[in-house]
Amino acid sequence: MTTRRTILAAGAATAVATAAGVAAAAPAAAAATTPAQLLPADPFAHLLRRATFGPTPASLAEVRKLGVEGWLDRQFDASSIDDAACDKLVARLPLAGASVATVRSSIAKNSYDAFKQLGRAAVARAAWSNRQLFEVTAAFWANHLHIAAPSSQVWDSRSDYETQVIRKHAFGRFADMLKASMKHPAMLTYLDNRSSTKAHPNENYARELMELHTVGLVYSEQDVYAAANLLTGLTVDSTGAYVYEGARHVTGAVEILGFKHANATAAVGESASLAFADHLAKHPATAKRLATKLCQRFVADVAPESLVTRLAKIYLDNDTAIKPVLKALFTSPEFAAAVGQKSRTPFEDLIATIRTLGLGPEASGVKALDALYNGLVNAGNAPYRWSPPNGFPDVAAAWASPSGFLMRCNNHLNLAAGWYPSQLTRPTDLLKSLVPALPGTYGALVDALATRLIGAKLPAGHTAAVLSVAGKLPTSPLTASDKSLAGHAPYLIALVLDAPSFQLR
Repeated sequence: MTTRRTILAAGAATAVATAAGVAAAAPAAAAATTPAQLLPADPFAHLLRRATFGPTPASLAEVRKLGVEGWLDRQFDASSIDDAACDKLVARLPLAGASVATVRSSIAKNSYDAFKQLGRAAVARAAWSNRQLFEVTAAFWANHLHIAAPSSQVWDSRSDYETQVIRKHAFGRFADMLKASMKHPAMLTYLDNRSSTKAHPNENYARELMELHTVGLVYSEQDVYAAANLLTGLTVDSTGAYVYEGARHVTGAVEILGFKHANATAAVGESASLAFADHLAKHPATAKRLATKLCQRFVADVAPESLVTRLAKIYLDNDTAIKPVLKALFTSPEFAAAVGQKSRTPFEDLIATIRTLGLGPEASGVKALDALYNGLVNAGNAPYRWSPPNGFPDVAAAWASPSGFLMRCNNHLNLAAGWYPSQLTRPTDLLKSLVPALPGTYGALVDALATRLIGAKLPAGHTAAVLSVAGKLPTSPLTASDKSLAGHAPYLIALVLDAPSFQLR
């Protein structure tokens, strides 16, 4: 007998199978056998599943009208896209992008209030910004040049880091972003360079600058030692601002990964450090590493080597500019062939659910954002809330677990039913907004819901599993006078979202 357990088991099996990079162990009732077969071969929907936080009817209509390249070009010109509604929502969180001075003058020392607002702003922008490609890209770079929030001692500077480093340079040049991070009090604090002195150089930032931010594990311990000496003097003053203090700087010639500098006096210490960052940003190992991470984020958990090689060359040929690399990625044959090869993280699943259901932010206040953020904390995937400096993992295996899948299912039902967070705005009749013309059978209703919410019908076995909750068969007749439909509708909607195909992006 096909039951609700069938579709739930299939969802968990697909997540595990995608994580392993093998065919899904779909149940006997399911027609599809691989993750790729669960999604439509629609290049426009595929693009939006990867280049946004989830397709909506409006975004699908736009990309079909503009074409892939036209849509990308419009999204790359983010400032030309009206985002007033989202900006108004984020304005309820004034500390989310505030300067160090503003945060210090607004809250008590070591307060978590700025962290809280920053995380909620990330949820708001992902769910409701019209500048979706920018937000997806900014999230990628924030995870690459990661500073945990909350984390010790950056209570006053983490919000400014998001504004002045990540969001300012997300569509610019990586070299500029890297140098901006090197001079930011949040990074210097998080990775301990603010305490590094001539007498006691701290190696933490030097190591992560190479290992995590740029070239990867191609350095020697001597390179770390030399880089730590070179970076002395980059610190933070008593007001919380970045400052270079020559008295802290270790002078003397350096040679690190092909970078050479006389570093003869303390006066050139800052410029030498920035030159080193520039060298690292333009290093072939950095180009390959960034290309690999971008492919893992947007294409497949196992990055296609052919695409990595091309993107690395484009990155170097364009002086570390980010837009040409992204455009080449999204228009590549490797990307087009990667349908079904990425799974959604808990954050992506929650946001995609909000977007596909057409839910909106509350009319005032931030209680709904509080609830959404706290739910992501419980899922282990709240924005920026990853303690180590390597950022959240971006492969399916890290997020595939029965408990995690059950949490997603609960979120789907809470959002479909309007139970939690209750403050979110929603269509007066959610089912009618999703399926305006009521079909003649329950099976056709699930088909229509799946096509609207996911982009394709579910396998026959999954449709039967969804309907088992309502005690219906695919052939069961459906009329507007069906008194049970209103009660069944939230469960049918949620179970369609529980399907394996919605877990993929």
